[in-house]
Amino acid sequence: MKQWLETRQVLDAIGALSREGKRAALATVIRVRGSAYRHEGAKLVVGEDEAITGNVSGGCLEEDVREVARRVIASGVAERRSYCGGANEVAAWDLGVGCEGEVEILIEPVAGDHAEERGLVAAEEAFVIVTDVGAALAEAGDGTRAAVRRVIHGAAAADWVGVGASRLETRGGRELFIDVLVPPPRLLIVSAGDDARHLARLADAVGFRVVVADRRPGLLAPERFPPGTRIVETDAARLGERVVLDPESFAVVMTHHFADDTDYLRALLQSPVRYLGVLGPRQRTDRILGLLRSEGPVDESRIFGPVGLDIGTDGAEQVALAVVAEVLAVRSGRRPRSLRERSAPIHTSGG
Repeated sequence: MKQWLETRQVLDAIGALSREGKRAALATVIRVRGSAYRHEGAKLVVGEDEAITGNVSGGCLEEDVREVARRVIASGVAERRSYCGGANEVAAWDLGVGCEGEVEILIEPVAGDHAEERGLVAAEEAFVIVTDVGAALAEAGDGTRAAVRRVIHGAAAADWVGVGASRLETRGGRELFIDVLVPPPRLLIVSAGDDARHLARLADAVGFRVVVADRRPGLLAPERFPPGTRIVETDAARLGERVVLDPESFAVVMTHHFADDTDYLRALLQSPVRYLGVLGPRQRTDRILGLLRSEGPVDESRIFGPVGLDIGTDGAEQVALAVVAEVLAVRSGRRPRSLRERSAPIHTSGG
């Protein structure tokens, strides 16, 4: 999920560097063995001014990757690096990966402004970037990328998506990195109030496509919310027409107005949204549900009220943290618990 947000940020940085006439290098995690902080597809871009956008680890690899990027920018020739933590049999640089895994990273010179990819991200369209790793490493540095990198979208992308995860594959004798980019789920926040701003910021930071809906236009100023937030003025009656709601979407109702919360929750129950959070005390949520039950059957399995994990909260910022944590747990199908109780690796593709 974070990969989409990070890719958007990296592509924006590449576009800005291109407009300024600055060279850059793009580093992408192309293979992970064992446990590692980031997964395949994590990326960062380093400009010739040494500004960095994105990350490929928890902070332990970035300095070395920056050094390699400087060399790649100067030479115009890509490099492939392998880093490990605690695996002595692997010929790699142990820079404190810390997760007892091996991470392979391709660092390549940036050519062009990647406008096509930026357009697909802006349109929220799934796409695949196929990089011929061997061709990238053999490139002479003249900036020609046609044989190295392909952007595939639409119906043609289906043949490449596979399991839906970015991965290194061998096809036709060529080693290809298949970077699968799928828009993350939406989190609809029904309220543009002050506490909703904290939830929007945190949800955006972890990678959700945030949508804020409210019937009060005075609260819907774009500057109140993170860049990229979709802001929709709508009452409950028009919510289904104004906002795309699919089975992968999540929603939190938090207007602090009993009648509005009831109306919005009624509308959302008619949608396929998988998670319906309701802010407020249990007794208040029970009153809302009582009214809705009197009108007909209610699918209460999707309703999380009071919304959020029981972590002990004080203030809107902590409530937002509890809500996002619960949404992430529901999305991954995990029972919330302390990581010290988990015997399986924590850094997995489902995590």
